[in-house]
Amino acid sequence: MRITDLKVTVVELSGTGRRLEIIPTGSPRRLRYTHRALPATTPNRELFLRVLTDEGVEGVCTCSSPELTPATLDVLRTQVVGADPLRREEIYQRLHRGTRWVYQTPGWFGNFDNCLWDIAGKVAGLPVCRLLGQVRDRIPAYYTGGDGDGSIDTYRSVIEHAREAWGITAYKFHNYRGAREHVKLFREVRREVGDDYVLINDPVCSYSLREAIEVGKVMEELDFLWLEEPFYEQELRQYQELCAALTIPVMATEMLMYDVNICAQWLLAGATDRVRANARNGTTSAVKLAHFAELYGANVELNAIGGLGGHVHVQLQCAIPNTEYYEYFAGRAEHARESGIVNPPDAVEGYLAPSTLPGWGAEIDWDYVKKRTIAEF
Repeated sequence: MRITDLKVTVVELSGTGRRLEIIPTGSPRRLRYTHRALPATTPNRELFLRVLTDEGVEGVCTCSSPELTPATLDVLRTQVVGADPLRREEIYQRLHRGTRWVYQTPGWFGNFDNCLWDIAGKVAGLPVCRLLGQVRDRIPAYYTGGDGDGSIDTYRSVIEHAREAWGITAYKFHNYRGAREHVKLFREVRREVGDDYVLINDPVCSYSLREAIEVGKVMEELDFLWLEEPFYEQELRQYQELCAALTIPVMATEMLMYDVNICAQWLLAGATDRVRANARNGTTSAVKLAHFAELYGANVELNAIGGLGGHVHVQLQCAIPNTEYYEYFAGRAEHARESGIVNPPDAVEGYLAPSTLPGWGAEIDWDYVKKRTIAEF
């Protein structure tokens, strides 16, 4: 079997795209920022990457995050057309070690790598989780988003909605009110939800080191699951101090997770207790990092929903033993259906289960996709 071509199909969705504006947040004594979404003039869209072979088997993955451009696709074609798609490791080594020589960023070929795993599953007649060695039938989810004004009333409503709609009994905060307010908020939320409810805190780079330690101590008392990205991950020394000061797991590397080597070095250096990953940087990289972390007694937690409307991450998290939770966002299943994915995984009684179809298990209505296609390259 040989790769004959790579194609990208751009599907128009309802509404418009978005552009992000950096805005200040938090204390006037220190520069801290977040972002807000503004409407764009371009349409909202989804991109599908297809890897074609001479035996008619196609590998498919979404490639809008990060968006695969015509220029990058041409670089990729030059490297892989004519290669055997089942020799994934050989292709990975060539592209990973050759990244420097084609002037791309680490992880640039990740969604192409995902397509090769889709091909492998289809050839074997197995879902990817079975190819890797399935370890669980379903993965529990935590809900993220809907923080709104960051008030207790908002969180009360969001947490109850997630429980009623999807049976989800875990929540991750993204709150910018500052460390002092967070301590009061977390104590109040814990009193309301009880001891068994899972809570996670991601202040998104809005703490100082001192604040992270102080809030982390309270989180230990309140039995939070982990503290995520309290300040910029590039601050290696500060993360070493933070990890040494707390017993609760600290999870950094979200903005470093495109580079599997850097993530491994952060773990080795004691600058993170858990590792963030995302399969948009490639399943092969994510699995390598998961195995490496397992040897160090650490978890890999996958960021966001994953490709193909969630199929990629659900499959992987049902094959990786050292991972605990799927990150769930409201409205993502509907977004996937609108893009043409007929069977996006969704939370039922707080869990997501992988498709049993070969490869990633995504059913795509290509007739529907064709009607909504606005560009191909």
